[in-house]
Amino acid sequence: MTGTVTTASQGDGLAIETRGLTKKFGSQTAVNGIDLMVPRGSVFGFLGPNGSGKTTSIRMLLGLTQATSGTISVLGQPMPARLREVLPRVGALVEGPAFYPFLSGAANLRRLDTADRFAPRGTRRARVQGALERVGLSHAADKKVHAYSLGMKQRLGIANALILPRELLVLDEPTNGLDPQGMREVRSLVRSLAAEGTTVFVSSHLLAEVEQMCTHAAVMSAGSLVAQGTLAQLRQVGESRVHLRTPDAAGALRVLTHLGLGPAHATSDAADAVVVAPLGDTNWQPEAIVTALVAGGVRIRGFAIVEPSLEERFVALTGEGFDVVQ
Repeated sequence: MTGTVTTASQGDGLAIETRGLTKKFGSQTAVNGIDLMVPRGSVFGFLGPNGSGKTTSIRMLLGLTQATSGTISVLGQPMPARLREVLPRVGALVEGPAFYPFLSGAANLRRLDTADRFAPRGTRRARVQGALERVGLSHAADKKVHAYSLGMKQRLGIANALILPRELLVLDEPTNGLDPQGMREVRSLVRSLAAEGTTVFVSSHLLAEVEQMCTHAAVMSAGSLVAQGTLAQLRQVGESRVHLRTPDAAGALRVLTHLGLGPAHATSDAADAVVVAPLGDTNWQPEAIVTALVAGGVRIRGFAIVEPSLEERFVALTGEGFDVVQ
């Protein structure tokens, strides 16, 4: 399946780059030759339905499972050959956070930091406190984790990934199972981290989350990478349309056809009709279209130029729907 949009620069401009990355489990191909390019400083959405190969790809990027074939570069270094050099610069939250429920948030982080051989002991308490402040959990530092909400646990997982300075943060489904408030909390945190210069790689099956959080995205379908680029580039592949609400559908169709916008069609909506026409390759500005409609005696009760949505684009690419929880 085609449709890939790629404009990322090569080499030092990429936090993650893969070439022909493939993972097979026996005769089953879970990830099929993907060429992924994640620009440094981006919030990169790795989007696809559940089972499309996202988590398997992430596990290969982090050296948690071995690729069948292909190459991986993370922060400019080949993986897994430079695993020991790269991982201290990468924070990750994969397949949900796991904590000791009857320890406090701060105690959990100190315990996990102790297990990190790269973590200096002398600054442990200060670094844990700083990570909790960064994710907005200072007020709950001494609270037992079993009393945390799911959103707080997700933020604590991100805090664990940030105890040491990180150039790259990899989050696998960070808003999975969260209520709207929890989603907003994680979204705000990701944006703030990116504003500080951290590259954030976010795997998700929630289209609305990617649209609100990310600057770039890649789309996975059945193990294959079917599109990637900035969100604007992915939207531009579709077609903008005129949406007009009017009681004069016949007149509107006549004027729009005369302007070369079409094929147009009308659908009934109570006393009015909604008339839709693709802009195509024309250069008509909205003001000029409205002027022509009014001059043609068409009464306008609503007018908009509707840009192609990511949902339409992704469904066209994958043949599947996406969860679009707000």
